This record gives sequence, structure tokens and C-alpha cells, in this order.
Amino acid sequence: MSNMDYIHLRVRSSYSLLESSIHIEKIRDLCLDNEMPALGLTDNNLFGALEFSEKLADSGIQPIIGTTLNVYDKDQNAGEKLLNYTTICLISNSLYGYKNLLKLSSSAYQKQNSLLPFVSLQEVFELNQGLFFLTGGAKGIVNQSLRRNKKDLAVSQLKLINKNFQGRLFIELQRYDDNETNIENNLIDIAYDMNLPIVATNDIFFSSKEDHEANDILQCIPSSDVLSNPNRKKISPECFFKNQKDMKELFSDIPEAIENSILIAKRCLYRPETLAPILPKYISKEKNKDSSSNENDLLRELTHIGFRERINKFGIAENSNSSEYQERLNNELSIIIDMDYSGYFLIVADIINWSKKNSIPVGPGRGSGAGSLVAWSLGITDLDPIKFNLVFERFLNPHRVSMPDFDIDFCPIRRDEVINYIKEKYGKKRVAQIITFGKLQARAVIRDVGRVMELPYSQVDNICRLIPNNPANPMTLTEAISEVKEIKSLKETDETINSLLTFSLSLEGLYRHASTHAAGIVISDGNLEDYVPLYMDQKTNSLVTQFNMKWVEEAGLVKFDILGLKTLSVISECCKQIENNGVSIDISTIQLDDENTLNLFKEGSTSGVFQFESSGMRDLLIKAKPNNFEDLIALIALFRPGPMENIPQYLAAKNSEVEIEELHELINPIIADTYGVIIYQEQVIQIAQRLASYSAGEADLLRRAMGKKIKSEMDAQRDKFIAGANSNGVDKVKAELIFDLVDKFAGYGFNKAHSAAYALISFQTAFLKANHPLAFMSALLTLDVGNIDKVSNIISEIKRMNIKILPPSINSSGHDFRIEGESIRFSLASIKNVGSQAVANISHEREKNGVFKSIKDFITRVDAHFVNKRAFEGLIMAGAFDEIEINRALLFNNVDLLLMESNRIRRKNIEGQIDIFSEHEEENQEIRLPNTKEWSEIEKLKGEFEFLGAYLSGHPMEKYSNDMINHKVSTYTEFIHNIKTKKYKQARLAGVIQNRVNRRGKTGRMYSFIKLSDISQEFETMFFSDMIDKYNDLIFTGNVIIIKVDADIQADAVRLRVTEVIQANINEKVLMNGSHEISSQSTDEPFEVDKPEVNLIKNEYSDEYTIKLANIDILDDIAKRLKSGRGTDIVNLIFYDTNLKKDIKLGIGDSFNFDSELKTYLQSLPGVELFNKQP
Repeated sequence: MSNMDYIHLRVRSSYSLLESSIHIEKIRDLCLDNEMPALGLTDNNLFGALEFSEKLADSGIQPIIGTTLNVYDKDQNAGEKLLNYTTICLISNSLYGYKNLLKLSSSAYQKQNSLLPFVSLQEVFELNQGLFFLTGGAKGIVNQSLRRNKKDLAVSQLKLINKNFQGRLFIELQRYDDNETNIENNLIDIAYDMNLPIVATNDIFFSSKEDHEANDILQCIPSSDVLSNPNRKKISPECFFKNQKDMKELFSDIPEAIENSILIAKRCLYRPETLAPILPKYISKEKNKDSSSNENDLLRELTHIGFRERINKFGIAENSNSSEYQERLNNELSIIIDMDYSGYFLIVADIINWSKKNSIPVGPGRGSGAGSLVAWSLGITDLDPIKFNLVFERFLNPHRVSMPDFDIDFCPIRRDEVINYIKEKYGKKRVAQIITFGKLQARAVIRDVGRVMELPYSQVDNICRLIPNNPANPMTLTEAISEVKEIKSLKETDETINSLLTFSLSLEGLYRHASTHAAGIVISDGNLEDYVPLYMDQKTNSLVTQFNMKWVEEAGLVKFDILGLKTLSVISECCKQIENNGVSIDISTIQLDDENTLNLFKEGSTSGVFQFESSGMRDLLIKAKPNNFEDLIALIALFRPGPMENIPQYLAAKNSEVEIEELHELINPIIADTYGVIIYQEQVIQIAQRLASYSAGEADLLRRAMGKKIKSEMDAQRDKFIAGANSNGVDKVKAELIFDLVDKFAGYGFNKAHSAAYALISFQTAFLKANHPLAFMSALLTLDVGNIDKVSNIISEIKRMNIKILPPSINSSGHDFRIEGESIRFSLASIKNVGSQAVANISHEREKNGVFKSIKDFITRVDAHFVNKRAFEGLIMAGAFDEIEINRALLFNNVDLLLMESNRIRRKNIEGQIDIFSEHEEENQEIRLPNTKEWSEIEKLKGEFEFLGAYLSGHPMEKYSNDMINHKVSTYTEFIHNIKTKKYKQARLAGVIQNRVNRRGKTGRMYSFIKLSDISQEFETMFFSDMIDKYNDLIFTGNVIIIKVDADIQADAVRLRVTEVIQANINEKVLMNGSHEISSQSTDEPFEVDKPEVNLIKNEYSDEYTIKLANIDILDDIAKRLKSGRGTDIVNLIFYDTNLKKDIKLGIGDSFNFDSELKTYLQSLPGVELFNKQP
């Protein structure tokens, strides 16, 4: 630090969300470029504190950790509250100070009902040790008092602060604006009068002056503001990283202010460092929680108890014996205890066993942890590792010290209960979830910047859609500009687009928001605030760490992954439905050689089966024809990028198309289950053990070395391997051949323990589908209630299985899908726009007072607040009222009237009024609605598809049977069968277009995925750009088309490429959709139904009138006066309902005789307006 001229103390990183545009890596580069040997980070949080410390220290730069805090205080003299929060800056100069920063930042974010995180001055004073206090600059506590012309208050505040921060208080000067000169003079005068030091700072939000415009846009994003707004939030153009020379010149009149920045830096030599894992102690009521020896004893005791229970229930593996089990159990316990991980195992076991006792579904394991016999004995996993040849050292290697890491799957619906249990047991101050940060990615940043610049939405949207959308591997904006010709051309030729993209490039990758990580939680051995800062996720009201997953572990905290796996909910729901039908089932004890289940796998009928749902995996199953559970483990391991290269060799060997080469008698048994192909990492470990006398831990190091391909390590391992093999009687040539073969496969080797654990879940779901298909498919549907797209896909599979789906019914359906006889009854909650509250209201009323007997009975008993217009319409379109009123058009056209009547009936003050829709006053008389022609079958089917995502009462293609025969059209199911039997790969197919999703390739050319539905099932086709150019007018949702397709088989998946489109019936365009205009936007929604209305035929002698009512009491008299059906005049009757707060058009018939007598009568009524035609 001997050559320092100035040190920046007030730098903000991109962790100051949507304020700073400087990544921490860039801050490091700025220091190096400007030869600044130290730097202070003072974000308004501590999100990046440890990352900043590590990355700067690695580059030889002294990191200084601080934070900017909002402070809320009272004017002690006037007894009034400050109008706004003010800011201060605190900088740590010791471990003690850093821990106080952690506590203060944590406290700021845990304040309830506050828009901004804040602390009180009293909190700051109580935690002042080890901290420097900077007064906060322009927005600081002292400056704000001076801005309000309260110099005395500023002095009293400084006296109070100085009392607590004696020798550590600095008055901060910042020079951005000449208008602040008067305040600066006051500050200097006060500083001299009170003998307080001054320090020059520059709040830094962007790297260089040229970056100000982009940062200006960034400030607008969180508030949805625009650049043209003169009153928006702004940051001075001077808030960039100025070099030491510039800062010296800026404060040349006050050199001590510059020197004090160096003084502070020299006194802040402490930095937070990474720590080894600090293991929490297991809390047991029976044992002393602070005794690690007791943890070890308890682990041994519980392990042996659990082991005996497991063996009694499941027995030992074939070709094994109890001594092998006991030897391995003792070996694992020895390693776990020696590495001091007893408490970790006990904590995980306790979480899982508590969950099981409380009927919360838990997965059988995942990851390498499934290779532990101790874990199996404790109930952490459900796989016997000896039975499946799993290796413990792949999970925990004494030669490679690293934390064990159990990833635990729970039912996502009840996952929060598990987290709450952990918090209650270990203390809410010791348990937290982990933060994660969302970034501004290519499409999102363009949309944000475009909005701030007030560019036309369509222009911005078109640019975004040119960027290929791949959520698994998003394309960066730099890549898009380079690879998509249309974007590159627009950037070069359009000045506006160039600005949009340039600013977007500057902001891409910045953090946009903070949220809670989906899985991770940490348990600390003490209060979390002593190790990491905390944050409150306002959306979930969850306490989370301010450090993300990587840095929370670097801070020494131990992470536990509490994951949610939906499949567990499906299994649980399925078992409940099975038991509701009188059959008892224990999914953990099913036989893994069940014939029905294996046949289902061989047929590839695995839609809905965990890990085997994709078309590629289903095709692989058909080719592989798995004979046993081991085959399933292998297929899960193979069906991944990299290992896929070995699929042809595996299939050829399994199906005996090639002779399996025997490598050596010592290792042939290791690769027998995979037909001579090395698939698993465990096989690499076992080969090294048996052939070359490696220990299990050494063999795991060999596996890792082979994966990294570091030459020096590989050379050493090769020599060791060959020497070990020679000692076992293997000649050098053979040993080298085997080493090279193992090396080749090791790079793609997959963790068998993980694959086996997932295969077990796969087998369980397949078992349920094969043996309890109704319950399984009903459970699948129930877990996707409300998701029309997913329900639609599941129903397609249900139809393929020849299971009948019963339509929704207000008298038979509930919230969930349910088994009814040999069918599945559709759920009310899965109807579009019918929410859970509406379903609960209907179900409760039905259970309390019996089924609904008529439409009047229904509207009288349900609450229109919950069963509102949107819900009512959804129920009608879905056919839920068919059993009490078959005419859907009648109900739909009179929804407003029915809701109005529902409110009238439920109001006590309507007693004695005459029902205008009936000729009699009897209370039980059914509502009379105007005659309305029922919709055609095609119109009804449209409504069903829009609101259910499926056709239930029929299929639009049924009316085209003759066309299908004439055009020699196959169903999709027939065509797939022919492909698999290798008959042909071309065909004519037909269907109703369900949706169209457009994509852009890297060249910018558009292609579309078109989903079609025929009478057999739904299927997806691909239209390339040439087909889109030729047939774009025909490919709109709702249209019926005949297509010619070629089947492309890629990576065992069937893709249908369209080569020609034939319009099935041009007259159906209007019926099916009404309009077929389509933009280049993605179309993910089902086609919109044209809501049919009564067609009022008007001739040259007709007139049209509108009657508007303000008083409902005269409605009955008007209805009696109108002579429905006796004339040609059209009458619109409109009433303003104060409950619904809208005009309601009442359906009153088709035509009337609107004579002069009627006109005179209407004009005489109070609260009635009469208009010729529409008002």
C-alpha cells in the first residue's frame, strides 16, 4: 500500500440489485487497471461480501467490507420523525466489526411491514465495535438535516454518533452537484468545530462515464419507469470509477479528505475468509447434544437397530452373506466416525424418519448417498447397496476429504412441513433457506430496456422472438447478435435497434431479483448471524441467507438439500385412491420382478412414468426390452448426453447381436449386468480394486483423475494400475488395454447409486400404472389440476389406454379427479376459470343439502361471489350442467341474467316479488329462459377443448371419416405402429390444430411445432420455414388439416416433418375458429371458442330498440307487456346491477311487436330510458 494516492471506499456491485451495473469480477479488473491496492464494497446488503473478499484477495488487492444502511430515527429535540429514511455507511476493520455488520444487515432485512430494509440508530450504537461510521453522503443522516436547514439537529446527531464511534466517525464529502456547495461548507465548518475527520468518497454505480446512459436505464427497471419521465430516479453521471489522479484533483482544496481514505484503508486490514465446514450437532432428547462421543455411540446404536429391521424385512442379497454385510457396516461406521460426520448422518436420518412417521412421502434416495449401507440402515435411503453393487467410497472417500451430501426428495405439497420441523428442532435462529439470484437474460433485458426507451412493443417483441429460446441453455445476447443474421443486420442498419441492443448488452447478466432457492437449507451450530448475513424473502416470508449456495458453504455452513419431487405426490395420491377402493398397498415392498411392470417397460407404454416419459426413452425401451431392474438402472444411466454414445454398443450386446468380449476373469462379473459395457463410475472403482488392488478410496481418486484427463495424474495412475494388475497375474499388454478401455468409458461414466435410486421410483410408478391404471392416471390428473396443457396430455394417454373419462358434473365431480366405477370423473377445479373457492362452495353446499336438481336450485344455493361469471361460463362450456340442462347455449347466453337472479333470490328484500321469468309465483317454479337454439356438436366440442383441454363428448374428426378414407389417412397411433414395425416412414395424417409454437433457429429462420389431435391421440409435427412460407394461411389453431409427413428418427425419438398440407374442408374455417390470422408470436394457448349468441334475424321492416332500466322492481311489468314472438322488432333489455357493477343484457326472446302504445307506456315509467337502436 506504499504507493497509494486514494482509495475508493464506496463501490456498489451488481448485488445492489438494479442499481449498480458492475460485476465483482469487473471491480477487481478496475482495481488492477487503476493500480488501486485496496477497495471498499458498500452495497446496500452483504450479498457479495465473501465473494468480493475472496476474488480481490486472490488478485493481491485488499478488500474492505462495508455496507450502506437505511436509518430511521426521531428528532430528539423536536420529538418528530424524519420524513424519510436516511443512509449511513459502516465499514468493518476487524472480525468483531464484520460480525456486527452481519447482525445489522440481518436486522435491516427482517423488519416487518417495511418497504425498505432499515435499522435504528440505537441498533447501530449497540453494535458499533469494530466499525467505522461514514455519514452517508448526499442522502446521509447529517446531509438530510442540513438540507432541511436544521444545522443544530445535524450537530446534535454528530455528537451522539461520535459518542458511540469515538475516533471512528468520518464526515463524508461527495462532489457531484454544485447545488450541494452550501451543504458541503456547513459540513466542513461542523467538522472543524467538532474536530471530526473528513473523508472524500465517490459512490460508484458504473465503470466509466460512458456507462452512465446504460445505468440510467437500469434505474428505471424496478419502478417500471421510462427515460422521458423528468421525475424518475436518477444517479449522477459522476458516479463512475474515477482514478486516483481524478479524485486528488477533485478534492485538491481539501487534501486531508483524500488522505483519510488511505488512513481508513490501512486500518481495515481484516477480510472475511472461507471456512471449513462447521458441522451442527445432532439434537437428541435422550443424549447430550454437545457431546460428539455420544453422537458416535448413538449413530452405532441406531445403525445396528435399523440394520436388523431392514434385514428382517428384506433379507440379504443373493450371493452374499451376513458377514459381508456386517464387515461393510462396520467399515462405513469407522469412516463416518473418523471423519466426524456422525452428527450429519443423525440429522438427515431424523428429518427423514420424522417425515415418514408423519406420512410425508420421502424418496428412496438420490446421488451417491444411495451407496451407503449405514444410510440404508438408518432409513435415509431405500436401496440395499450390496444387492445393487453400489460403492460407499463414491459417496464418502477418506482419501478425499469433502462433505457428504444427501439430496433428499420430499412430496412438494408437504415440503414446508419438513422445513418447519427442522426450524423448530434446531431453532429458528440456526436454520435458514438459501438465497438465489435471477439474472437479466437476453430476451428479458431487451424487453426491459425497450420498455424504458418507450419503443413500440411489437418492435421489441419481434427482436426477442428472433433469439432462439432454449431454457436449458439460454443463448446470450452476444451469441444472438453473432449467430442470428436478422439481428446482426438490424443492429448494423437500424440506429434505434443498435441503441437497444448496445444498452441491453451492457446490462445483460446483472442480477434482477433475489428469491429463495428451491432446495437448500442450512443448519448452523450457533446463531446464523455469527456466520452469514440474513435476508427476508417478502414473497414467502422465509428467512434466507444473503450468501448464495456457493458462498454459504464457503462461509462454513453445512447445506442440506430438501427437494420437492412431484412424482412422490403422484405415488402417494395413487396409493390413497387404491386404498379408497378397498385395496391395501405398501409401495416399498413391491417385487422388482413384477411381470406386468416389466411388460409395460418393454412396450414403451411409459407416459407418466418417472424418468421414462420422453418419446426418445420410450423408443429406447422398445429396442432394449428390459428384462429386469438392473436393465432399467442401465437405461437411466445411458440416456444422457455423453453416455448416449454407448447405447448402440449396449443394445447390440444385450440383444446378442455381437459377442461380448470377456476382458478378464477378475472383472467379468463387474460388467456382466451391463453386457460388457462400462456404464457406471462404480464399475471403474470396482475394476481398479479387483484387478489392480486399489483400495476403494484410491479407486475413487482414479475415477476422478480419468474424468479430469490431467496428463500428469493419468501417467502416475497408469503406472500404478499396471503394477497392481501385474501383481495379480495380469500381463502388461492386457493391463494397458483394460486401463485404456476403462479410461475411455470413465469420462462418460454415470453414478449408479443415483441411477438405481431413480430407477426404483420409476419402477414404483410403472408398477402402479401397470397394476392400478385407473388410480394411477387419476392421481396424475389430480396432481395437475388446473393445468390445462398437462391435463390434456394425460387425457390423451388415458384414451390410448381405453380408459373412459367421464365429463365434469356439478353433482358428481369434486376438486380432484376420482375413480368412478371403471372410469375417471373429471375434476371441477380443472375447468378453466373455475377456482378452488368456487369448487369448495359447490361441494360444501352439495354435501350439506344434496344434489342440485335444476339450474334455479343451483343459483339459489351457491354463492355468486365465488361461483362468478367466469366460473359459471366455464362450468357451462365444460358440460358440467348437462344433467340438469342439456342446452349449453341457453345457459351461456343468459349467464348475466342467471347471476342477477341468484343475487335477487339471496337478498331478503325480494320476498313477495314475482319471478319475471315465470308465469306463476310458486317458489319452486323453474326459471324460464328465452328459447335458444342449442349449439352444434362442433361448437360444443370447441367449448370443451377451450375449458377442459380435451374433447370428452366426441371428437371434431369424427365427421371427417369419409374424407379420411378418400385421402387414405392413417391415425397417428397406426402410423407409429408401422414405424416401429419398420413398414414405412411416410404417411398422410389428419387432425385439428391444437396449438402452434414458433421458434427461431440460429440462422433466424422460423420453424413451428404444431400440435394436432386425431381420434386416436394428440401428436406434434414440425413445420420448417419452407412449409410455413407455403402453408401459413392453413396452420392456425382450430383448423382441420390433412398433412403428408416424413418420420425422422433421431436419438431414438420420432419427429414428424411435414412435407405438404391439404385443407380438409374449407367451410369449417369459420366454425372452428372464426379467423385464421396468425403472427410470428408463439401460440401456447388452446384456440379460443367463438362464444355463440342467439342470431337475431332482421329484415327491412324491422326496428331495433334498447330499454335501459335503473329500477329492478318494474322489470316484471315490462316483461308482461312485451309480446314475445308476435312481431319483427328486436328489443335489447339492459339493467344496471349494483352488485355486479355492470350493465346486464337480459335475454328475453327473439322478436316483438313494439307498437306506439308500448312506447308511450315505457316513456311514462320512472327510471326507464328508451333508445332507437343501440344507446
